Amino acid sequence: MHTAFDLSFTHTEGAWARQGSWVGLDFPDVRMFMELARTAERAGVGMLFFGDGSGVPSTWRGSIAPAVEWGIQWPRHDMAPVIAAMSTVTDRIGFGLTYSSTFMHPFYVARLLNSLDHVTDGRVAFNVVASTRGADAANYGFAELMDHDLRYERMEEFIAVCRALWDSVAPDAIVRDRTTGRFADPSKVHPIDHRGRFFTVKGPLASVPSPQYHPLIVQAGNSPRGIAASARFADLIFGFGGNVTSQQRHRKLLDEALLAEGRDPAHVGILWATQVIVGRTTAEARERFDSVLEFWNEEAIATYLSHNAGYDFSTLPENFRLAELRDEIVAVNASPAGLVGSLIAEFGEERTMSRDEFFTHGRTRAVGLDHSLVGDAATVADALEENFAATGSRGGYMFSCPLAMPSGFGGISELLLPELRRRGVLASQSPGATLRENLAV
Repeated sequence: MHTAFDLSFTHTEGAWARQGSWVGLDFPDVRMFMELARTAERAGVGMLFFGDGSGVPSTWRGSIAPAVEWGIQWPRHDMAPVIAAMSTVTDRIGFGLTYSSTFMHPFYVARLLNSLDHVTDGRVAFNVVASTRGADAANYGFAELMDHDLRYERMEEFIAVCRALWDSVAPDAIVRDRTTGRFADPSKVHPIDHRGRFFTVKGPLASVPSPQYHPLIVQAGNSPRGIAASARFADLIFGFGGNVTSQQRHRKLLDEALLAEGRDPAHVGILWATQVIVGRTTAEARERFDSVLEFWNEEAIATYLSHNAGYDFSTLPENFRLAELRDEIVAVNASPAGLVGSLIAEFGEERTMSRDEFFTHGRTRAVGLDHSLVGDAATVADALEENFAATGSRGGYMFSCPLAMPSGFGGISELLLPELRRRGVLASQSPGATLRENLAV
């Protein structure tokens, strides 16, 4: 069982103000992350992960004001410099960095990741995403998001260009002959001359090959098109936790797609995104859970839900059928919102719901609180062991925590991980020199 920490939202949605936050240090002070990196490495965590989004949520009432006022999914910084800093105080733990293939250019990303892989001594992973939010698209000159399947076509070409660039300087191209002054063998450095549907790139990459040569590639799509992309190029998959049936479906479809691509499913793991609130006792864990709920007023809930659904829930009538709302969201955003999908699964699509009921249910489901694992270390470990066995025992867990930083992740490091290690279910701590070796299934 491999483990990672999702540090994407350590300071948003009220986490910056909760009990257990650092005193005297606030986001984006890099010292917060350097200290957490030390703690996580001591605990045996395999990777620290940063998701990303460059747009300020503005779907609710068409304004950024509520997101700015309540700190909903905002602010978000480019965490590449933070990863570089964390690598200087650690030796083994890896770092996952997210960039969008929908908006970014592959030459820039390939060059940056190569540089970070050098700085970290081979501990970098690239989480490539197909962006789904209009707030991000507007910052890159897009009037609207491109079609869902087209975004994945662009992603596949993006990764193909990155790989060609990383291959454009052979591993043994660098000579460094001090006697002759000859630095490299030009026969082993070549342009890529890529001309595709989305990108035209001459190459080669103007960089020395990095310790991993190719940084670890991570991808999280769970739609049929996303799973097909994963099977073509991803080294590690992120999957949505919380529902065993959905997880088993994802694992089955991924295995089938990997076999179709001529790859061995036994060597491609899934890290299930799993939110954890752990305490020394179950009562303490429940108190911590309740402290998170206290933050969510209606405007904060509505801003969060609207941003993630791509649909302005301020337009809700006083009463509506869940199926009708789902269809409206699909028409606007081409995919149903997670909240509406979960409500339909619980109550049925014909259920009529009031606006007040919708936001009440939204409060308990905000940031995954409806499917968080909450309890003492033994209780949470029991649930993880059962889930791991039921979902193929290949990969592990990407832990997130809605509590304050660092106390939430400190609890996972100090309580949960020792319990998992005592049971003998954790993967060996850093057996290799690179992240690719250490996260191998």
